[in-house]
Amino acid sequence: MIGPHLPIGEYGPYPERLRRQFEGVIWRFKTGGQWREMPQEVGAWSTVHNPFRQWRDAGVFEAVLEGLIPEAAERGEVALSLVSIDSTTARARHDAAGMHLGEDVITALEKTAAEQEKAR
Repeated sequence: MIGPHLPIGEYGPYPERLRRQFEGVIWRFKTGGQWREMPQEVGAWSTVHNPFRQWRDAGVFEAVLEGLIPEAAERGEVALSLVSIDSTTARARHDAAGMHLGEDVITALEKTAAEQEKAR
């Protein structure tokens, strides 16, 4: 399922090597281990890390997700219970981002906001 989304250049890598490299990336993020601790079964760490960087920069992982989600949905294998969205909102003062307004401008803005709220 993932193979069609991985780029194969004009001169390689060979498909079996491509699979090992991708499995190495999966190992890295599944275990949280360091790149240099990668098991030899997937190859030298640099032969996995270099394609990972290229895939990351080229947006391959986003393309894989965008391709796999519809396929999984067609098979009924998408569960919204696996989706996690977290958001925090904190109101900041006007000058928190370097915006400095005079009192007259702040008063005018607050007055306009109050008038718009009344109009609703």
